[in-house]
Amino acid sequence: MPRAKWVAGVLTVALLGSGIGMLMNTEGARPTAATAADALPSRALGLSGHRRLVEQLEHSGQHASGKGSRPLRAAPIAPLRFSRPLRLHIPSLGVDLPLGRDAEEAAWDHDSPAPGSAGTAVVTAADLRLAELRRGLTIEIARADRRTAVFTVDRVSPGGITGRRQRPGRAQIRLVSGETTVLARLTGQRRTG
Repeated sequence: MPRAKWVAGVLTVALLGSGIGMLMNTEGARPTAATAADALPSRALGLSGHRRLVEQLEHSGQHASGKGSRPLRAAPIAPLRFSRPLRLHIPSLGVDLPLGRDAEEAAWDHDSPAPGSAGTAVVTAADLRLAELRRGLTIEIARADRRTAVFTVDRVSPGGITGRRQRPGRAQIRLVSGETTVLARLTGQRRTG
């Protein structure tokens, strides 16, 4: 009887090893039709949906296909230290403007926190097509500390955003142009040289 337990143990380890090997070889690959060779280890390990999960993670932040789909939400990150904002960049609108306290095209309200710092920074700009922004798109603020704060749009309101509860300890930006207001939260940062 001990020999039968040993054989069962060896077979179990072999199945687990081949299942893990297949996972490592197919990570990031497009789903293929299931074959008899990979069906048993995947099912034995309870991993039949692993390819779908990998594909969802690879495409996070993009719109899923299908009716009524919504973009996946980017998670907020910890606020950055204070640093003076230098430029406003909105990739989806082709906007790249100098940003400061008294800039003509885009201005940071110095009574609000600096963009990327804890709290809600207020930036005003003339003649931007903010109504074209959608939830999930990004707004970038280049800062004097050689970091770019990346914000993800949460809300676009043609009549302004009022009554929105502030979340303590979070970095947000309120971008205003004309009658349109955009609220976005800090979701990333990168070095800019």
